[in-house]
Amino acid sequence: MVSSATSFTSSGMRDWIVQRVSAVVLGLYLITLLVFFAVHPNLQFQIWHNFFYNPFIKIFSFLALLSMVFHAWIGVWTIFTDYIKPTGLRLFLEALMVLVLFIYLALGISIIW
Repeated sequence: MVSSATSFTSSGMRDWIVQRVSAVVLGLYLITLLVFFAVHPNLQFQIWHNFFYNPFIKIFSFLALLSMVFHAWIGVWTIFTDYIKPTGLRLFLEALMVLVLFIYLALGISIIW
């Protein structure tokens, strides 16, 4: 079996599972936020602050952030390997994507915590 150095788990099946689990986490997070907005139609800063100050929501937000990074990396890596054939261009775009996802992760962590 050939493994790729840029794949997330070096196994197609594990990548598939990670992407599906991350999609479920993101879906549950979206539902949580939609319910919160539906319950609080006149949202004030204090309500918003109290909601995100809750440790459960902080942890859930962090898991959603990690899920977004993993989900995005696997999806973009798959698209790049399928459609961008020049190796140099593909590696450049993958490195750029890693940088962008790392920035998103760092900013997200600083915002959540």
